Amino acid sequence: MPSCWLEAGEKQFMGPEIAHQTAEKLKVIKEGMLAAQKRQKRCADKKRQPMTFGVGDLVLLKVSPSKGLIRLRKQGKLSPRLIGPFKLLQRIGNQAYKLELSEELEGIHNTFYVCYITKFTREVLDVIEEPKMIVDRKTKKLQCKMVELMLMRRKHMSMSNLTWETKDDMMSCYPHLFADA
Repeated sequence: MPSCWLEAGEKQFMGPEIAHQTAEKLKVIKEGMLAAQKRQKRCADKKRQPMTFGVGDLVLLKVSPSKGLIRLRKQGKLSPRLIGPFKLLQRIGNQAYKLELSEELEGIHNTFYVCYITKFTREVLDVIEEPKMIVDRKTKKLQCKMVELMLMRRKHMSMSNLTWETKDDMMSCYPHLFADA
């Protein structure tokens, strides 16, 4: 610990009282930082709730839109925030769970930290709805290529909640919709 902070070039040794004052100030600073950390932890703990799930429960998996996983059908800000539902196979330690993933997610490790898991409820079902039928088709020119778009109706949704999807994405994810065509 330096005994004094003077101008560059000046080399002077100050008495032990300066070193003692500096040590006292450092002690006060450390105590203040510990008190601030305790306050922040207390405020953060008020919002946290312990998350526990039972084996066999259905859960949704949170995914980040910035990762751009191609397996999840869409990339960027249109990608789903929650996917699933998946069945919990086993609890690993206090904070991790092993899930039974679908075939389309076979390359992903099946153990997840508890913060990436959400309890499955019927209210979030519309987030993960599969398409039910093709309502309309159109071809759109994008720069120098033609893209086939399909107006898809999702299961259990009203006619006002229709979405335009590309034919290639729908063919790769839901081939059963094109069995008749």
